[in-house]
Amino acid sequence: METNRESTKTADLRIVPANQAGSADLEKVFGSRGTAWDCQCQWFQNPGKSFDALSVQERAHDLRTQTRCGIPDAQTTSGLVAYLGDEPVGWCAVEPRTAYPRLRTSRVAFGGRDEEDREDAGVWTAVCFVTRTGFRRRGVSRALAAAAVDFARSRGARALEGYPLLLPAGKAPMWGELYVGSRSIFADAGFREVGHPTPRRFVMRIDFGQP
Repeated sequence: METNRESTKTADLRIVPANQAGSADLEKVFGSRGTAWDCQCQWFQNPGKSFDALSVQERAHDLRTQTRCGIPDAQTTSGLVAYLGDEPVGWCAVEPRTAYPRLRTSRVAFGGRDEEDREDAGVWTAVCFVTRTGFRRRGVSRALAAAAVDFARSRGARALEGYPLLLPAGKAPMWGELYVGSRSIFADAGFREVGHPTPRRFVMRIDFGQP
């Protein structure tokens, strides 16, 4: 998780759609061990037991396919990659909410919001942030959250959501929870709180209105 204010300025970071990054850059960000490496940003893509049925290598292959990394002319991608100089340092998964099957039955995403159309492809979501080991507490996630707003808007989204974590004092995160981002990085990017479905999770949203 990021601290409230980090040392690296947003201007020091370059953020590109993931299809403009190479597969080796993604591998550097996700590392060779730990939760991010294990998940390969496939948790929300694979509901139920389908996630556990995949090997890490299969998950990594699926991520490369989803991002179209190394294909700069691709019309679609599934995220953003942050660079500090020439070093890939961060990742944000951002695309239409309908791309994440696990969210369709999620209490976090829809708790208390029965009026929300779960099949609305115009609502996008930023579900995951990864900052490469050695580059944390430098504002990478904060910059990615802001870039996700511009990216989603430019791709025709009418709204963008996130489901950040706020841990009560003394509470440890569960598997993967730290990667959803903090409430403050969404608030700083202009999101507002529209839900608080569990004691430790919020729904943050920014509506773009009519183009």
